[in-house]
Amino acid sequence: MIDMKENIKFAWIASWFAFVGQLIFFIVVSIFTTDWRYAMWSFIVSMAAGVPSMIRTVQL
Repeated sequence: MIDMKENIKFAWIASWFAFVGQLIFFIVVSIFTTDWRYAMWSFIVSMAAGVPSMIRTVQL
């Protein structure tokens, strides 16, 4: 049986991936394509997805 603490840990990791992992991936894409719009738009999306999920995870 999975306890609640383990679920919160998984949610915290998923929140960090949505926030930082996605941004790092698109920065690498921007470096290879030399089109920095990928990094700009991914920053907006990662902030919109990552910050609320991190706040919600901390509240749990």
